[in-house]
Amino acid sequence: MGIHPKIGITGLPRSGKSAVMAKVVKMLGDERRKELMNRGHDLETIELIGGMRTEPIVVDGQRVGYKCISINTGDEGVMAHKDIDSRLRILGFGIDTTELERVGVPAIEYARDNCEIIVIDEIGKYAVESDDFVQAVRSALEADKPTIMALHKKSRHPLLQDIRRRDDARILEVTPVNRALLPYKIHKLMRETY
Repeated sequence: MGIHPKIGITGLPRSGKSAVMAKVVKMLGDERRKELMNRGHDLETIELIGGMRTEPIVVDGQRVGYKCISINTGDEGVMAHKDIDSRLRILGFGIDTTELERVGVPAIEYARDNCEIIVIDEIGKYAVESDDFVQAVRSALEADKPTIMALHKKSRHPLLQDIRRRDDARILEVTPVNRALLPYKIHKLMRETY
């Protein structure tokens, strides 16, 4: 285990995990860019933050699916959708692990190998259905780099249980009370070893 923190953000569905993560990522990126510019570094050659994020697919105000997006390339793939015909269904969504493996897995591996900070949003019910995704996350966690992850709150999947037991992990829950201040707390925790 390294010195850099592995921060897990958890909470109930729609609690704001992804919003908290996005704010932390923006704060870290802005701050690091400013530091590097002050030192005269060429920002074009430095990849600060990488990994994958997820977004809900909303039609007429209803969530109909989820897509994964590579932070570095912008590639997208629909990993869960009500219209996907799959034997694997979770909460009414058909799961397409091939899209997660096409977009999310390479994004995590790229961040592990090339970026200063690894972002994985979200390690949850849909994503852990892919063995390749689980392996990519495990591999990224072995890299001694600051890592920020959104974690499904109630999942008993072995990957999430292992993350919660790590000595270098801090798991923080998003609540209506702390939602506004939590990004600043996480930013401070990450900056202590950055």
